[in-house]
Amino acid sequence: MRFLTAAALSLLLTQGAYGQVAAQQKEIEKEIAKLQALKVQVQNLIAQNRELLKKIEEERKKLQKEREALKKELEEAKAERYKKLALFFSKMDPEMAGQKLSALKDPKEAALILYNMKARVAGQVLNYIDPKMVNAIVNYLTHLKGSAYACKRLQESSQPPYRTPQE
Repeated sequence: MRFLTAAALSLLLTQGAYGQVAAQQKEIEKEIAKLQALKVQVQNLIAQNRELLKKIEEERKKLQKEREALKKELEEAKAERYKKLALFFSKMDPEMAGQKLSALKDPKEAALILYNMKARVAGQVLNYIDPKMVNAIVNYLTHLKGSAYACKRLQESSQPPYRTPQE
């Protein structure tokens, strides 16, 4: 009888353990299903983020091109402005033009105006500009960085914004 009780007890324990294992197996399967669903969601989010990054990169490139175009347009407008100012100052009396250029606060502005004038007229105007301003103008013109490159590049485009030093 002891044997039967032990066998019955072990059978009950085995069935109880099997029931627990089956319940745990079902829980594990549910967790696996949840994790797979989360994996799919994460993959979808990653794909959406990649698309968003592509759009952002395209917009960044587009904005960069627009910025470069606007910068070029601004440079052209400045060049045209200096050409027109040089023309106006060239038509003035050299003494009056010298006084007006001396009165400018920024010697760079005066230098760029003189740079776009014909050499003979610019020389006459320089005679009437304040010596301190002349020093600043000459200093600026001698240290004008990239002017040769800019002039060459713009000559190739057939409309230079600034007169080249040879003119």
